[in-house]
Parts: sequence; structure tokens; C-alpha cells
Amino acid sequence: MDPYIFGLFAIAYLAVFIWGIVKHKKTASAVLFLVVLALIYDNGILALGHVIGEGELLETLSAARFWLHGVFTPTLILFSYFVLREANIGFAKKTWVGAAFIVLMVAAWVIEFMVELKDLTLGVQESYGVASYSSVEAISGPPPMILIVVLALLVTAIFLAWKRKWWWMLVGVIIMTIGSAVTIDVGSDAITNLFELILIVTLMHTAIRFSNVTDRKMW
Repeated sequence: MDPYIFGLFAIAYLAVFIWGIVKHKKTASAVLFLVVLALIYDNGILALGHVIGEGELLETLSAARFWLHGVFTPTLILFSYFVLREANIGFAKKTWVGAAFIVLMVAAWVIEFMVELKDLTLGVQESYGVASYSSVEAISGPPPMILIVVLALLVTAIFLAWKRKWWWMLVGVIIMTIGSAVTIDVGSDAITNLFELILIVTLMHTAIRFSNVTDRKMW
């Protein structure tokens, strides 16, 4: 059943991407599109793994999932900063704030490389009908890179709720955080991806909302 669920997630992310292309006003928060593209690929490979079958091709495609995740997910930190600026949150205009977000993003990249990607070794895994290659040395608990990203998203979401009465992003971050922390046995490994989808929908909604009220364009 899970391959079909992941396939539906890939289609849902494609719909989010198209929604953003149509509604977003080409401001800097469009960096979010990179994350959405990576998630389309991620869920697509999980959906098609049983069709591709075990072997070098699926292993290579699966390795790309980890690298895309490691490279693009930290850009959500930069997205957080751009959204604060586009929402005209006062302190976000200070140079040191932008520098702090960039340092956090670079730190997330370095940590992800050292912890997850440097010695990445994949092993075949089959679960609920999904054939995939996963890290054989997965760390316990939430990855450090994800904690940094969630912190940046949470800080931004709180300021948007406080200063702009915009609650969608905060709702998405809270749902994602709780959903990832609580083990839910529903006979599927796809439940965490559902929480990710909810988060991305709220982030895209936020990006569209504030790209439509700012005069700062990407180009």
C-alpha cells in the first residue's frame, strides 16, 4: 500500500509546486521551490522502488535522495529569513540577522555532511511494499540538521503569528514537530511524510501570502 501512498505524496508535492509557480510573486522566498522539487523526487523514488527493483540503479537513485535532502533542506533556514523580511518584521532588516541565518544554514550543511553524508552507506530495505536503500548507520533520535532547521522555522513562525497574526506557518511547524516526535503505529511508514507535506503546504501558503505584499523581488 505504501508505494501508492508515496506516489500520491509525489503528486501532491507537484500540485504544491504548480500552486506556488502560479501564485508566488518571484520574491526571495522562492528558495522553497528547491525543497519541494527534492520532495517530489524523494517520494517518487519511494513510490517506484518496487518497480525499479533492487540493484545498482535503485541504490544510486536512493543515494541522490539523501544528498538532495542534505543540500536543500537547510535552505529552509534561508527561506525563514526571507519570509521575515518580506513580512516587514523590523529586526530582520538588520545585517547581523541575515548573517546569523546564513551561519545557521552553513552549520546545518556541515553537520549534515559530517553526520549523514560523509560516510553514507546504504543497505536494501523492504517495508510495507516499499523497496528502498536506507542508511545502515542511521543515528537514533532526530538528526541535528533537522533540529537546526526546525528552530529557524519555529522562530520565524512565532514572529509571524505575533507581529502579523499569521498562524498557518506556526500550525504547520507544530504539527510536523509533534508528528515526528510521537510514534504512531498505523501499519505504514508513510505517516511522517504526511506531516512533512502539511508543513510544506503551510510554508508555501506563507511564501505566497508575503510575496504578494512585498516590493522586494528576486530580480
